Amino acid sequence: MALKLAVLTDHETATGFRLAGVDVREAADAAAAARALETLIESGEFGLVAVDESLLPEPQKAVERVMRGRDLPVLLSMPSLSFAFSEQQDVTAYMKRLVRDTIGFDIKL
Repeated sequence: MALKLAVLTDHETATGFRLAGVDVREAADAAAAARALETLIESGEFGLVAVDESLLPEPQKAVERVMRGRDLPVLLSMPSLSFAFSEQQDVTAYMKRLVRDTIGFDIKL
């Protein structure tokens, strides 16, 4: 059986992942995110679960009990879009770096 990828994020970010064809679960707060993550783990369908760090900064600790004795899924904490586009971040530089890393060369934005 092939294992899938899932992303656990907020409503705003979920749309982009869905458009990319990724299995997405939404949560509005840390408690809802912890419950959704437990459900993803217990389903046994996923090999990798990326978790928005604005919801659960330390996903491994949030589901330590459920993960006991399991190797999968791998839990990956990913930066939130709110961090990427905060006033402290240069949005244009962020997008240029994202495009360069994805397609391999710079474009003028």
